[in-house]
Amino acid sequence: MSRPPELIQLLRQWVEKAEHDLITAEHTLKLKINCPFDTVCFHAQQCAEKYLKALLVFDSKQFPPQHNLRILMQLIPAQVALGLDSKAVIGLTRYAVDARYPGDWESITRPEAKQAVAVALQVRKTVRAILPKEAWK
Repeated sequence: MSRPPELIQLLRQWVEKAEHDLITAEHTLKLKINCPFDTVCFHAQQCAEKYLKALLVFDSKQFPPQHNLRILMQLIPAQVALGLDSKAVIGLTRYAVDARYPGDWESITRPEAKQAVAVALQVRKTVRAILPKEAWK
């Protein structure tokens, strides 16, 4: 089925930005010493957010300019079965803001950062299975 070129171009832009966040998260996580786990988690959250927004764009759904993954997940039509662990995905939301600013937050550990990247990778895999392949070529 042919899709409007403007839609494919917009999807490619969302996917490209999501991929940049994933590359940054994965690469940063490889640091053995002084790894900024907060930065890893922030970029994992951003990757998941941008892939979810790409899915909403593909479905012509409007979304508010915010980072709450719960809201984005709720906007995805019920007939689109993502099969994602919604609790894990929604759990990434706290990294959108909390991880970027000083505050009275618990330190993020390497296992927690690895889990955030794993969740982002699952969102990526799931959304890419739905989007047209032209969106990431």
